[in-house]
Amino acid sequence: MSIDWSEYCRVHSSKANLLIHLIAVPLFIASFLSALKYGFRGDWVSVVIVAVVAIVTMAMQGNGHKKESESPRPFSGPANFLRRWFSEQFVIFPLFVLSGRWWEQFQSAENHRES
Repeated sequence: MSIDWSEYCRVHSSKANLLIHLIAVPLFIASFLSALKYGFRGDWVSVVIVAVVAIVTMAMQGNGHKKESESPRPFSGPANFLRRWFSEQFVIFPLFVLSGRWWEQFQSAENHRES
């Protein structure tokens, strides 16, 4: 997978959105993995609880993107949504943070968009 960092940075340029992602992505990963664990155990109440957490993190990130001056490309369908969503959560954003690019982007980020 080749990552277009300039494209990713273009749609992750506000401090608010970057901070939201810093909280929401790890929560999504933890809740998704927890849902799998609880599902294998047959603990369906816990699956529902952590699934709700995962959905809340998705809404948080969507709200963060509303604070951006530019929007991500629209999804072309459900398969495109799933592929892009899971690759961002499990690969792209963690690499963005671990590479130091998140911090660089945060330091140069826009601070003004509050809508």
